[in-house]
Amino acid sequence: MICLRCGYCCIHLEVIIVDDPSKGIQEDNLIPKHTGERCKHLLPNGNCAVHNEPWYEETPCFAYTQIERGNQLCRRGVFIKKIEGVKK
Repeated sequence: MICLRCGYCCIHLEVIIVDDPSKGIQEDNLIPKHTGERCKHLLPNGNCAVHNEPWYEETPCFAYTQIERGNQLCRRGVFIKKIEGVKK
């Protein structure tokens, strides 16, 4: 799935995230991010502050998918981007 960085998952998923990005993925550096709670790495523009870190591909966020294949756009992201376009 190709993430469109709409920010939806960064608020609505229940996942384990990295606490301090400078430490990367370490057992003592992982914390829960609960459903409905805004991820601490979600920037105001909807992008993820850790999306480009070299260890990002090891995170549950990267591994998350719906029913898309690896080279398909995230359906939820496409829908949210369309809604955002209507609001403007």
